[in-house]
Amino acid sequence: MAEKFIELRVKRQVAPGEPAYWEEFKLPYRQNANIISCLMEIQRNPITADGKRTAPVAWESNCLEEVCGACTMVINGKARQSCSALVDNFTQPISLEPMKSFPVVRDLMVDRSKMFEALKRVRAWIPIDGTHDLGPGPRQSPDDQEWMYKLSECMTCGCCMEACPNYNEGTDFIGPAPISQARLFNAHPTGKMHAGERLDVLMQPGGLNECGNAQNCVKVCPKEIPLTTSIADLDRQVTVHALKKAFTK
Repeated sequence: MAEKFIELRVKRQVAPGEPAYWEEFKLPYRQNANIISCLMEIQRNPITADGKRTAPVAWESNCLEEVCGACTMVINGKARQSCSALVDNFTQPISLEPMKSFPVVRDLMVDRSKMFEALKRVRAWIPIDGTHDLGPGPRQSPDDQEWMYKLSECMTCGCCMEACPNYNEGTDFIGPAPISQARLFNAHPTGKMHAGERLDVLMQPGGLNECGNAQNCVKVCPKEIPLTTSIADLDRQVTVHALKKAFTK
């Protein structure tokens, strides 16, 4: 019986601005192996398929259970988490690439700072200064808790940004994930005190007007967050907010 192997094609880049190139690796087959375990094997023994020693592949990971979003990369053309990507589910050779919507740091590692800065712009937090006890706060209905919890599952992995044709280095589009988080915190009993500030940000260049309604984001979200619903709801909120501002001047 012929020995089985796992064949990987990895797109590599030594540093930002350096030319990208491909390297191929051939690893012994293990049932139920995920992409991360394959990269760890290459790290342990960095030998290409043609027998040449190379530098270990650089990638990023943390939780290894599809919660942190750090290990996101493009696998066979689709952005997803490499920790939950089982080799048996892919056609070989399996191609691994860094996301194109974020600057490459090295190999499969990218810099997602732009996404985190966008979360700062929309004030994606509950502003409590801690100087005094505010009590338990207003109650939320079970229905609100249910849909808001779904939005809170966002792990800033960047899959939605990678799939969005309007999110790239040539535009200032804030992206679907920060928009959905703005909806989440606008609905929070305490967070809604700053709803107007979030909506002001989304009215600026790079805000909601940059969305082309491709709806790719909702198709690739690993947590199945209703991103297009959030975008539509924020569109309505922005329209109402703009009219209120126009008639209260």
